[in-house]
Amino acid sequence: MATEIERKFLVKGDFSGQITGSQRIVQGYICSQPGRTVRVRIRGEEGFLTIKGASDEKGLSRYEFEQKIPLADAEELLKLCEPGVIDKVRNLIPAGRHTWEVDVFHGDNEGLVLAEIELDSEEEAFEQPEWLGQEVSGDRRYYNSMLTKHPFTEWKE
Repeated sequence: MATEIERKFLVKGDFSGQITGSQRIVQGYICSQPGRTVRVRIRGEEGFLTIKGASDEKGLSRYEFEQKIPLADAEELLKLCEPGVIDKVRNLIPAGRHTWEVDVFHGDNEGLVLAEIELDSEEEAFEQPEWLGQEVSGDRRYYNSMLTKHPFTEWKE
């Protein structure tokens, strides 16, 4: 069983000069129940179907299965998804031995910028760039599946 170990942070500064690649992502959820999600994603010109299990207590690790699917199938499956869509640009930024994925959200989540890093273990050390803000790994409000139901533009801080 594949396990995803990921940490998520808000972004507080300018990272634009460090970007080595960018790609638009549009995704929806066929199922977004507590403990499991089934996601359809179009990344560039490729389609993906992803199943994720429940996160651990810290919100860092969970089961993940991802399969590449034909673009036409992904486009059709998006029509079956629950209401709400994630529209974002993913920027890749190398830092030390890792590559940060910095997502700049659009649409109903305009104004939200999140940085994610995938790790081999929960205790693994990693370089923290100067533009990195508060960690939100365990905060479910920042899960993409939650952002489709409770978009960032509707939050009242």
